Amino acid sequence: MKKTVFLFAAILALSLGGCSKFLQEKPSSFVDRGTYYKSEAQCRAAVNSCYVGLRSIYVSALFTHLEGTTDLCYVPSVSDVNAILDINPSQCNISKTCWSTAYKAIMYCNAAIDGIQKSTSIDEGVQKDLLAEAKTMRAYWYYMLTSLFGDVPFYTDDVVDQPTMDRIAALGRMDAVATRTALIRELQECYSYNGDVYTGALKQVRANDSDEKGRAGWAMGMMLIGKMAMWNAYADAASGTDWFQVAIDALQRLVPVYGELSKYPLSDLYFSVKDAPERIFEIRHAYNEGTLSYAGNLAQNCMPSYNTTTQLFDGVSIPWLGTEAKVGTCNRPSAYFYGALQPDNGQDLRVDVNQGRRFEGTAFSNGLAKPWMGPKFWCPYMKTTYDSNNYPVFRYADALLLLAEAYCAKQDKENTEKYLNMVRSRAGLPDYEVGNWAKAEQEVRDERARELFGEFQRKFDLVRWNIWYDAVREYWQVEMDAREIPTHLQRCHRYLPIPIEQVVNSGYALDNKEYNAYGL
Repeated sequence: MKKTVFLFAAILALSLGGCSKFLQEKPSSFVDRGTYYKSEAQCRAAVNSCYVGLRSIYVSALFTHLEGTTDLCYVPSVSDVNAILDINPSQCNISKTCWSTAYKAIMYCNAAIDGIQKSTSIDEGVQKDLLAEAKTMRAYWYYMLTSLFGDVPFYTDDVVDQPTMDRIAALGRMDAVATRTALIRELQECYSYNGDVYTGALKQVRANDSDEKGRAGWAMGMMLIGKMAMWNAYADAASGTDWFQVAIDALQRLVPVYGELSKYPLSDLYFSVKDAPERIFEIRHAYNEGTLSYAGNLAQNCMPSYNTTTQLFDGVSIPWLGTEAKVGTCNRPSAYFYGALQPDNGQDLRVDVNQGRRFEGTAFSNGLAKPWMGPKFWCPYMKTTYDSNNYPVFRYADALLLLAEAYCAKQDKENTEKYLNMVRSRAGLPDYEVGNWAKAEQEVRDERARELFGEFQRKFDLVRWNIWYDAVREYWQVEMDAREIPTHLQRCHRYLPIPIEQVVNSGYALDNKEYNAYGL
């Protein structure tokens, strides 16, 4: 080869290690056009590869980046480069994992889509469904890349020869708005409507009512359209597109299918609850001692401190957490979150879900004044650091709050209140009445903080609202904990840097100009 590109280094080593049971079939040769895509089973195995790497990125380090460097949560570490934002193109930690994992998955998506499109051996309806699933996963990976890195290379080609590889390897950053626009259009074609009549691929059902749980489908497609449209709404001032309306059109489709939020209990917000009906997509984990396991590592940093001698969690016995947990550096809610947004003496029923001050009436020794992360994040009977919880990626409540946000931007009082209050009502809060649009916008944003706390969302929200740097700097002035944050925090940290190896391998078609402007 003329060029060695890390992006495609795994092209001859396809593997689904770390995927859940329904993804264990290995498409070991699906890149061979002469022998693959000849049966439905082979095509499904190729689609399975689109999920590769999900567990690789949804780890404690990503949580630190998306929640621990925001106004709602912090990681009390003086050495974790992700926590103190001591990152740059040469020292970027989670950047490398997210970049390489996402583009590896995109490579698999592109190959699967191309092969299935050209297959003449499978039923037309099955072909349509499989293409929609693979395209939805491709859209998800690009959604993550544009949310984490901003402008990134965008390609949909299957890498089948050296000239294609050379061309793609030399791609520079593509405008994130353009990337999201292309993906939105593709998803709209996959999940099409004729008026109110659904004519698209896959079933129009709740994600966890589908035949196989944990798959990307119609609900995730609607959610991705809404998510990407809301990003564009704050970033695209040139095209004239009403992106708020694009988001509304997609997210409204979820409402008659998912119904009233009140029928989904707050107890389902716990990560330990698997396949909760409200969830639209989640990262699935399981741990069984002595057998193949797919465990995460987040809970160890989200539980109260544990004394192995007394078997108490910060002085309190919690039998359902077991006796074998190994708890590391404990993330904590910020003073802004527990003091202003969700105080202990308020009406919000989510307080004891999100925050850990007490267990069954017994206060923690060091958690009453400054709470721990709440039982939402704890893992029952955790063995050392093996976290078997499922991590929610998209939930119906998120869609409702995006609807409230979009209607607020359009100054539609009735619908802003309707969708905002669906979420507030379940949490035991009184209905909110719009009196001032600026205050209503802030209330929607605050409600997103309360409802989606710790769900790998907050930094994405702050960045798309263009307030991340100011919000974090103000919070960190309160929650410094001897960290060197003022030295490290820069406006360029709104996005991750592209790893320097990737910049070099692209022949410098890629760049980190925003980081370079700050001397990084």
